[in-house]
Amino acid sequence: MALTSKVKAILSQYESDNPGTKTNLARLLNTGKLAGTGKLVILPVDQGFEHGPARSFAANPAAYDPHYHFELAIEAGLNGFAAPLGMLECGAATFAGEIPLILKCNSSNSLSTIKDQAVTGTVADALRLGCVGIGFTIYPGSEYCFEQMEELRELAAEAKAAGLAVIVWSYPRGPLLDKKAETAVDVCAYAAHMAALCGAHIIKVKPPTDVVALDACKPVYEKNSVDVATLAAGIRHVVQSSFAGRRIVIFSGGETTGSDSLLKTIQGIQDGGGFGSIIGRNVFQRPKAEALALLDQITTIFKG
Repeated sequence: MALTSKVKAILSQYESDNPGTKTNLARLLNTGKLAGTGKLVILPVDQGFEHGPARSFAANPAAYDPHYHFELAIEAGLNGFAAPLGMLECGAATFAGEIPLILKCNSSNSLSTIKDQAVTGTVADALRLGCVGIGFTIYPGSEYCFEQMEELRELAAEAKAAGLAVIVWSYPRGPLLDKKAETAVDVCAYAAHMAALCGAHIIKVKPPTDVVALDACKPVYEKNSVDVATLAAGIRHVVQSSFAGRRIVIFSGGETTGSDSLLKTIQGIQDGGGFGSIIGRNVFQRPKAEALALLDQITTIFKG
């Protein structure tokens, strides 16, 4: 498939990257129902690590099977599927070449009490499984955020040298941030900017609220009349904070919610110039037919 002018313009923003990395970014942007639009919808299934199997899959028992998620992403016409090592290994051969894969290379778990993640995958694993890129989470604000950034630096350098894309989950959390601050617009924008500075090709953050949480930021936002009053305005500010939109920024689907609420969020992401969404529990915890119908509505919104 030929590249559209929109995809070519996005790829041109990645000035230091080799042809291998640009080819893999192009594969993501040129797959599924949103191919060529410059938008992305990716299915992430790392929640088994984060929340445990029952909390992740009991609502839809078919989702205990890794093949279910490959099939869901393919049938829905999504741009890609992201998961930890073991899940990708379960279906890498059966579904080889059918959908771009992203290896999630670090994970936390709800049995731990610290705001950190263990490295559970390597660049060699990603290449062996035919992935287009690696995913990595950092927790800006955590006591372990500097170590995480150093781990990311090493993995990102190796991935880029091998021609892989780097997707960074940037989730603020730590002792100085309460739940409200974790999704505040100034904190989300800061987290996205840090991911861009760390060399991410694609940045994943949560949709921001209209709260400005940091005392140092409040007078700056007021003095400069930074518009964060609506979700679309907040999304626009987060994208602006990611090198003025020179980096792809996609937004998480968050905790399970009703279809109307989710679609309202998706519309806000679209209206604010976001590049798409990465949606897990809000689709794979539903029966497949319902999930496919919802994903069709989501991709339709992102088509504009």
